[in-house]
Amino acid sequence: MQSILKLIVQIIELYTWIVIISVILTWLVQFNVINTSNRIVYAVGDFLYRITEPALRPIRRWIPSFGGIDLSPIILLLGLVLLQNLLIEYWPR
Repeated sequence: MQSILKLIVQIIELYTWIVIISVILTWLVQFNVINTSNRIVYAVGDFLYRITEPALRPIRRWIPSFGGIDLSPIILLLGLVLLQNLLIEYWPR
């Protein structure tokens, strides 16, 4: 059972890094540091959007807009950390 717990924890950590990379890529595109007309950048951005948007969309519906600041990734990351800690704490030994 511990190997299943470790696998789930690793998946949560991987998804956490995917969310962080997606946020950084979004910032770089918004500030024109990188250009999405590059096929590789567009492909990576599209992949990250498709992976993170199903988790971020319900959060964005409930969180009000704060003048262009998107707090949904922060709430998602906090939720992932909470889920990870709960799994570690309450997983049957």
